[in-house]
Amino acid sequence: MNKELVLILGGARSGKSSFAQRLAKKAGGNVLFLATAQAGDDEMAERIARHKASRPATWRTVEEPLELASALQAEASSADVVIVDCLTLWLSNLLLRDGSASEVEVLGQVDRLLDVYEKGTASCIVVSGEVGLGLVPPYPLGRVFRDIMGWMNQKLARRADKVFLMLAGIPLELKSLGVPWVGITDEKDAGDGM
Repeated sequence: MNKELVLILGGARSGKSSFAQRLAKKAGGNVLFLATAQAGDDEMAERIARHKASRPATWRTVEEPLELASALQAEASSADVVIVDCLTLWLSNLLLRDGSASEVEVLGQVDRLLDVYEKGTASCIVVSGEVGLGLVPPYPLGRVFRDIMGWMNQKLARRADKVFLMLAGIPLELKSLGVPWVGITDEKDAGDGM
Protein backbone atom coordinates (compact mmCIF):
# COMPACT_ATOMS: atom_id res chain seq x y z
CA MET A 1 0.00 0.00 0.00
CA ASN A 2 1.40 3.37 -0.96
CA LYS A 3 0.93 5.95 1.75
CA GLU A 4 -2.68 7.08 1.71
CA LEU A 5 -5.34 8.58 3.92
CA VAL A 6 -8.56 6.58 4.00
CA LEU A 7 -11.75 7.83 5.68
CA ILE A 8 -14.45 5.30 6.56
CA LEU A 9 -17.86 6.77 7.39
CA GLY A 10 -21.08 5.09 8.45
CA GLY A 11 -23.74 4.78 11.06
CA ALA A 12 -23.76 2.60 14.15
CA ARG A 13 -23.12 -1.08 13.41
CA SER A 14 -22.54 -0.38 9.72
CA GLY A 15 -19.26 -2.33 9.66
CA LYS A 16 -16.82 0.61 9.81
CA SER A 17 -14.32 -0.90 12.24
CA SER A 18 -14.35 -4.35 10.67
CA PHE A 19 -13.73 -2.85 7.25
CA ALA A 20 -10.87 -0.71 8.60
CA GLN A 21 -9.28 -3.83 10.04
CA ARG A 22 -9.66 -5.70 6.75
CA LEU A 23 -7.98 -2.83 4.88
CA ALA A 24 -5.09 -2.79 7.35
CA LYS A 25 -4.63 -6.57 7.13
CA LYS A 26 -4.63 -6.38 3.34
CA ALA A 27 -2.00 -3.61 3.41
CA GLY A 28 0.25 -5.73 5.63
CA GLY A 29 3.17 -4.51 7.69
CA ASN A 30 3.16 -3.09 11.19
CA VAL A 31 -0.23 -1.80 12.32
CA LEU A 32 -0.82 0.74 15.07
CA PHE A 33 -4.36 1.00 16.42
CA LEU A 34 -5.19 4.38 18.01
CA ALA A 35 -8.27 3.76 20.14
CA THR A 36 -10.38 6.65 21.45
CA ALA A 37 -12.96 4.78 23.53
CA GLN A 38 -13.10 5.14 27.31
CA ALA A 39 -14.69 2.58 29.60
CA GLY A 40 -17.06 4.76 31.60
CA ASP A 41 -19.22 1.80 32.65
CA ASP A 42 -19.25 -2.02 32.59
CA GLU A 43 -21.11 -2.26 29.30
CA MET A 44 -18.59 0.00 27.54
CA ALA A 45 -15.69 -1.92 29.10
CA GLU A 46 -17.17 -5.11 27.63
CA ARG A 47 -17.49 -3.47 24.19
CA ILE A 48 -13.86 -2.35 24.34
CA ALA A 49 -12.72 -5.85 25.34
CA ARG A 50 -14.62 -7.42 22.39
CA HIS A 51 -13.14 -4.83 20.06
CA LYS A 52 -9.59 -5.57 21.29
CA ALA A 53 -10.17 -9.30 20.90
CA SER A 54 -11.13 -8.81 17.25
CA ARG A 55 -7.70 -7.37 16.39
CA PRO A 56 -4.60 -9.45 15.61
CA ALA A 57 -2.30 -9.86 18.60
CA THR A 58 0.61 -8.49 16.54
CA TRP A 59 -1.02 -5.07 16.25
CA ARG A 60 0.04 -2.45 18.76
CA THR A 61 -2.78 -0.56 20.48
CA VAL A 62 -2.47 2.90 21.99
CA GLU A 63 -5.48 4.19 23.89
CA GLU A 64 -5.77 7.95 23.55
CA PRO A 65 -9.18 9.53 24.16
CA LEU A 66 -8.13 13.19 23.65
CA GLU A 67 -4.69 13.94 22.17
CA LEU A 68 -4.82 12.08 18.84
CA ALA A 69 -2.29 14.22 16.96
CA SER A 70 0.26 13.90 19.77
CA ALA A 71 -0.27 10.14 19.94
CA LEU A 72 0.10 9.80 16.17
CA GLN A 73 3.27 11.87 16.22
CA ALA A 74 4.77 9.92 19.13
CA GLU A 75 3.74 6.40 18.15
CA ALA A 76 3.46 6.07 14.36
CA SER A 77 7.13 6.08 13.36
CA SER A 78 7.35 2.26 13.51
CA ALA A 79 3.97 1.69 11.83
CA ASP A 80 3.17 1.10 8.18
CA VAL A 81 -0.55 1.58 8.78
CA VAL A 82 -2.38 3.46 11.54
CA ILE A 83 -6.07 2.91 12.30
CA VAL A 84 -7.77 5.73 14.21
CA ASP A 85 -11.00 4.36 15.65
CA CYS A 86 -13.05 6.38 16.08
CA LEU A 87 -13.46 10.13 15.67
CA THR A 88 -17.06 10.01 16.85
CA LEU A 89 -15.99 8.92 20.33
CA TRP A 90 -13.04 11.31 20.21
CA LEU A 91 -15.34 14.27 19.55
CA SER A 92 -17.65 13.12 22.33
CA ASN A 93 -14.66 12.91 24.70
CA LEU A 94 -13.57 16.43 23.76
CA LEU A 95 -17.04 17.94 24.18
CA LEU A 96 -17.67 16.20 27.51
CA ARG A 97 -14.17 16.76 28.93
CA ASP A 98 -14.97 20.10 30.51
CA GLY A 99 -17.66 21.56 28.29
CA SER A 100 -15.30 24.07 26.74
CA ALA A 101 -14.25 22.45 23.46
CA SER A 102 -15.34 24.76 20.67
CA GLU A 103 -15.83 24.16 16.96
CA VAL A 104 -12.68 26.17 16.23
CA GLU A 105 -10.62 24.17 18.74
CA VAL A 106 -11.84 20.79 17.50
CA LEU A 107 -11.37 21.62 13.81
CA GLY A 108 -7.91 22.96 14.68
CA GLN A 109 -7.10 19.60 16.27
CA VAL A 110 -8.26 17.88 13.07
CA ASP A 111 -5.89 20.13 11.09
CA ARG A 112 -3.07 19.18 13.44
CA LEU A 113 -3.88 15.48 13.04
CA LEU A 114 -3.80 15.87 9.25
CA ASP A 115 -0.50 17.75 9.41
CA VAL A 116 1.09 15.01 11.54
CA TYR A 117 -0.18 12.42 9.04
CA GLU A 118 1.32 14.40 6.11
CA LYS A 119 4.75 14.56 7.80
CA GLY A 120 4.79 10.85 8.63
CA THR A 121 5.35 7.79 6.50
CA ALA A 122 2.44 5.58 7.57
CA SER A 123 -0.88 5.22 5.84
CA CYS A 124 -3.82 6.22 8.00
CA ILE A 125 -7.29 4.69 8.11
CA VAL A 126 -9.70 6.93 10.00
CA VAL A 127 -13.08 5.66 11.22
CA SER A 128 -15.82 8.22 11.83
CA GLY A 129 -19.55 8.21 12.34
CA GLU A 130 -21.97 9.69 9.86
CA VAL A 131 -24.42 11.39 12.20
CA GLY A 132 -26.16 13.81 9.85
CA LEU A 133 -28.76 11.46 8.40
CA GLY A 134 -31.12 11.51 11.37
CA LEU A 135 -33.36 14.00 13.07
CA VAL A 136 -32.14 17.35 14.37
CA PRO A 137 -31.19 16.67 18.01
CA PRO A 138 -33.64 18.28 20.46
CA TYR A 139 -30.93 19.60 22.79
CA PRO A 140 -28.07 22.10 22.22
CA LEU A 141 -25.11 19.78 22.91
CA GLY A 142 -26.53 17.23 20.47
CA ARG A 143 -26.80 19.87 17.76
CA VAL A 144 -23.25 21.11 18.44
CA PHE A 145 -21.97 17.52 18.30
CA ARG A 146 -23.78 16.79 15.02
CA ASP A 147 -22.59 20.02 13.40
CA ILE A 148 -18.92 19.63 14.40
CA MET A 149 -18.96 15.95 13.40
CA GLY A 150 -20.24 16.91 9.95
CA TRP A 151 -17.61 19.62 9.49
CA MET A 152 -14.86 17.26 10.70
CA ASN A 153 -15.96 14.60 8.23
CA GLN A 154 -16.04 17.14 5.38
CA LYS A 155 -12.53 18.36 6.23
CA LEU A 156 -11.18 14.82 6.36
CA ALA A 157 -13.00 13.76 3.19
CA ARG A 158 -11.46 16.64 1.23
CA ARG A 159 -7.94 15.53 2.22
CA ALA A 160 -8.50 11.77 2.04
CA ASP A 161 -7.32 9.73 -0.91
CA LYS A 162 -10.28 7.38 -0.49
CA VAL A 163 -13.60 7.84 1.30
CA PHE A 164 -15.84 4.87 2.02
CA LEU A 165 -19.44 4.99 3.21
CA MET A 166 -20.48 1.80 4.98
CA LEU A 167 -24.09 0.67 4.59
CA ALA A 168 -25.17 -2.66 6.11
CA GLY A 169 -21.59 -3.91 6.00
CA ILE A 170 -21.06 -2.94 2.36
CA PRO A 171 -18.39 -0.34 1.53
CA LEU A 172 -19.18 2.24 -1.11
CA GLU A 173 -16.08 4.19 -2.24
CA LEU A 174 -17.32 7.73 -2.77
CA LYS A 175 -14.42 9.56 -4.43
CA SER A 176 -14.16 6.98 -7.21
CA LEU A 177 -17.72 7.79 -8.31
CA GLY A 178 -16.39 10.86 -10.12
CA VAL A 179 -19.16 13.18 -8.98
CA PRO A 180 -18.45 16.46 -10.85
CA TRP A 181 -19.21 18.84 -7.98
CA VAL A 182 -16.85 17.21 -5.47
CA GLY A 183 -14.09 19.68 -4.66
CA ILE A 184 -15.91 22.80 -5.88
CA THR A 185 -15.67 24.36 -2.44
CA ASP A 186 -13.28 23.87 0.43
CA GLU A 187 -15.32 25.91 2.85
CA LYS A 188 -18.10 24.66 5.05
CA ASP A 189 -21.45 25.86 3.87
CA ALA A 190 -23.19 27.91 6.53
CA GLY A 191 -26.43 27.33 4.63
CA ASP A 192 -26.53 23.59 5.34
CA GLY A 193 -29.84 24.00 7.12
CA MET A 194 -30.63 23.30 10.72
